[in-house]
Amino acid sequence: MAESALTARLRALADEKYRAFQSGLVPTLVPGRILGVRMPELRALARQLKGSPEAADFMSTLPHDFYDENNLHGLLINGLKDYGETLRELRRFLPFVDNWATCDLLSPKSFKKRPQGLLGEVEAWISSRETYTVRFGVGVLLGFYLDEGFEPGQLELAASACCEEYYVNMMAAWYFATALAKQREAALPWLEARRLPAWVHNKTIQKAVESRRISPEDKEYLRTLKLGRA
Repeated sequence: MAESALTARLRALADEKYRAFQSGLVPTLVPGRILGVRMPELRALARQLKGSPEAADFMSTLPHDFYDENNLHGLLINGLKDYGETLRELRRFLPFVDNWATCDLLSPKSFKKRPQGLLGEVEAWISSRETYTVRFGVGVLLGFYLDEGFEPGQLELAASACCEEYYVNMMAAWYFATALAKQREAALPWLEARRLPAWVHNKTIQKAVESRRISPEDKEYLRTLKLGRA
């Protein structure tokens, strides 16, 4: 099957040194699936394609062959203004997300005002059996609900994601470490009561101790909460 014109454009933008660098960052992908297009180039291309028939055709064709195509697809979803359209596109795309980097670039513009029903979608994503769909769900809680939209029950929802998957647990730890910085009074008891799996508990403490948003006093206290042999 002939390569699409858009894939050819991506290939023309590829940087071999960056491809090698990305291969090390995304070890779950075989190097041959990475072209090596830098993110500024992908963002510029997404802006050019936004709203075009070419973009619609590209987004309707799944799965993609290359990591860079998946990243471009994610950026196009981010730019959608309509919440309903965003959800439709995410439902089609998320089952094909196969690495943490593509997952984590997904930050839809239409989610910024936390539309009614979004938390229900988050619950569905976190209940998924797909690793990166679950990671995305926790990431939405982290990115959109730790400030004005925060409710203590969301900590329970994030914790429910914890499982045997490294990339899910890493996102859960990132979420709780950020919650310690932004919603300390609600999050700290989770560590004090050891309510998280041991690995997530310790990784949360590690990330919090590394954060500039956590006070020196809290860092010292968190170190005392670390579990042995986790």
